[in-house]
Amino acid sequence: MKPIVDGLEAEYGNEIEFVYYNIDDPASKEAKEQFGYRVQPHFFLVDANGEIVTQWIGPVEEAVLEEAFNGILHN
Repeated sequence: MKPIVDGLEAEYGNEIEFVYYNIDDPASKEAKEQFGYRVQPHFFLVDANGEIVTQWIGPVEEAVLEEAFNGILHN
């Protein structure tokens, strides 16, 4: 997933903030509690208010993520 996510960040990074957490890092405890993630990969699309718009567990096709990004950016 890393090459896909890196490519999406290169394309959408000026419009969408990409934040990465390591599930095993104790520094991620607050995010794990806030978002309720327990496995990797687990992707969240969060709006400007911090609300989860959608989420995916496991590998996700690039086109699916692009569609979601475009949907939130062009609404």
